Amino acid sequence: MPAVDQYTEWEWILMGIAELSTNHSIRPAVELSMSAQTMYDKCVTLARNLWWTWQPDVINLFRDLDPIRWRQLDHNPVALLAEMTPERLEARVAELALQSRINQAYRRLKEYLSERPLWARTNAGVLGSKPVAYFSLEYGVHESVPIYSGGLGVLSGDHCKSASDLGVPLVAIGLFYDQGYFKQHLTVDGWQEEEYIDVDVTKLPLDLVTDAQGKPIIITLETRTSRLMAKVWQMRVGRVNIYLLDTDVEGNSPEDRELTSRLYGGDNRTRIRQELVAGVGGVRVLRALGIKPGVYHLNEGHSAFAVLEVIREKMMDDGLSFDEAFREVRQCTVFTTHTPVPAGHDRFDAGLVEEHLGPLRDALGISHETLMGLGRVEPSRMDEPFCMTVLALKCSRKANAVSALHGRVTRQMWSSLFSWRVEDEVPIGHITNGVHIPSWLAWQMKLLYDRYFPDRWFERMGEPEVWQAIYNVDPGELWETHLTLKNQLLAFVRRRVSRQCRRRNEPDEVIEAARTILDPNILTIGFARRFATYKRAPLILHDIDRLARIVNDPQRPVQFIFSGKAHPRDTAGKEFIKAIANLRHDPRFAKRIVFIEDYDINVCRHMIQGVDVWLNTPRRPLEASGTSGQKAVLNGALHFSVLDGWWAEAYDGSNGFAIGHGATHRSEHVQDARDAESFYHVLETQVIPEFYDQDADGLPRRWVLRMMNSISSLAWRFSSHRMVADYVRLAYLPAACGTSAEMPR
Repeated sequence: MPAVDQYTEWEWILMGIAELSTNHSIRPAVELSMSAQTMYDKCVTLARNLWWTWQPDVINLFRDLDPIRWRQLDHNPVALLAEMTPERLEARVAELALQSRINQAYRRLKEYLSERPLWARTNAGVLGSKPVAYFSLEYGVHESVPIYSGGLGVLSGDHCKSASDLGVPLVAIGLFYDQGYFKQHLTVDGWQEEEYIDVDVTKLPLDLVTDAQGKPIIITLETRTSRLMAKVWQMRVGRVNIYLLDTDVEGNSPEDRELTSRLYGGDNRTRIRQELVAGVGGVRVLRALGIKPGVYHLNEGHSAFAVLEVIREKMMDDGLSFDEAFREVRQCTVFTTHTPVPAGHDRFDAGLVEEHLGPLRDALGISHETLMGLGRVEPSRMDEPFCMTVLALKCSRKANAVSALHGRVTRQMWSSLFSWRVEDEVPIGHITNGVHIPSWLAWQMKLLYDRYFPDRWFERMGEPEVWQAIYNVDPGELWETHLTLKNQLLAFVRRRVSRQCRRRNEPDEVIEAARTILDPNILTIGFARRFATYKRAPLILHDIDRLARIVNDPQRPVQFIFSGKAHPRDTAGKEFIKAIANLRHDPRFAKRIVFIEDYDINVCRHMIQGVDVWLNTPRRPLEASGTSGQKAVLNGALHFSVLDGWWAEAYDGSNGFAIGHGATHRSEHVQDARDAESFYHVLETQVIPEFYDQDADGLPRRWVLRMMNSISSLAWRFSSHRMVADYVRLAYLPAACGTSAEMPR
């Protein structure tokens, strides 16, 4: 789906007309017909459930209502409809004959919400009466709801979408950030600057949660020094409800009203207060709503305080001692850890813990030392800070990493916590991450699959047999579909880069050059992710002269598209961005390497759907999973990666390309040099020759066969439907009803 960032003169004229037509001061004072209001209400209902985000026909419907404003508003139908009167909508519907499409979409949504799929009835069993409470600090469902920063949030969003599609009874808890994550801008010299923008909650698909009397539900949390209050927003994602706590409440201090404003902002005190609200506050939201979960799933350690609140409830409701309640709650708690990097695990000093958990500790009837011991590897070591991951591991029946290799690394990392066990018996398994296929599959590719795949294949995405039908697709048709998506990506990149140049007031010739960068006939490699240093974005620059020869080969050139953000306090990550972005000033790379600002779901969607190759260069074994490559695979891109995360268990020699052989050198310097050499060698001897080995019709048959091998072997295996089904079988059901299912290690 195209996204427009600059407009032709004709488009600006149309936008002016649209603005005039939506000006409230000139709207005619007419009584609305019932049909107009009904049609408008149906569109609003569709817009306020994010089910539409994985329905191409509904996306196209909203876009057709006003293509220019749709693009300007970040594909936000709530904001779009807020600018339209029912009578204007009725006129637009009549003009384009959209009424049947609206009715069909509305009917499909109602049918979707009213049924419980066969998969859930057959496999989710007891969860129907004991739903899963899923806690995550961020949710990346769609770019129009900016309460996510990257992979963890998108994974949480995909988890909720697949739980909805499969009918798994699940309710999600998080925080509402009214400034979201930052907007990224680069200066002329390539330095990242951050901008925070207030989000208008009235333009989001959120409803304030109220009680039976219609009053907003307010959650109260006591600390040693203050009282925190939070209201609750409901966001509907198909059949799954996400409840988001928001501390912008009258009665909170000015500091606390801003507590949930920014994702991953502030210092340790801000972080512990956010995690108190998400964890303890989240459990209290469930109680206020009358929801009694059978399973508590902690997605990362950020929300581990939730377990302490559930223990308190057990003690209060059932008259149990702390130890008795701890054992019961532990049996129904599941924990997923996502990072093998020590800095990714939150740690707090004893003073912060006592200030914020003191009143809860009093209610639990335990000492400060006992509480601190729950978050320490060595409980009696007074200088050890409180670690949220340690708390989550100690309080969980099931714990898992997010890939097989990450499982091994995590067991080694936390082996000291289970010192009485050998490393292989540390109780941390793995469930490899997956992606929500309907959200990331280009609609052009879906149309192609529809013609060749079995009937109703979209309901059987997790079955490997379904994807073998890719070999029935005409190679030329698959390649032409890919080229269509590639051209859309390059047009998008040109618009974005020229807009970046205009914002920086660069010369006209620079702006004009940006409109012609990149060539659809050239091998195009994409790299987009968080610019953490261990992800080694500048690995390709290890031998800059060799890279220059590669990208400028007169017969077989190569071009790169980069995007991604560094954390505002990550100076080294910002230096990585600067090194890549400034290549545009080098004549050897000016038209061969580009950097797109402000990476988000929209940029990701364009890139993973249009590149020829998706590149990933983490320092093994520090990539927990990495799901962006899984999204690219769905659309025919070939993954080219270090054998880390999911790729370590996915690469078979014929379904992509590998950097290195899975070895890890003791010296980071040596490993970086070795991986860089492998990258250049594989690029020069495998990737480039195969891409440019084209027949008389311009069809790279060996390349297309590798695309087919990739889709057939990986698409079904690394879907979030498979992932959520694994959680149900290996974690949720054992936690809900006490059965034993062994998680793979």
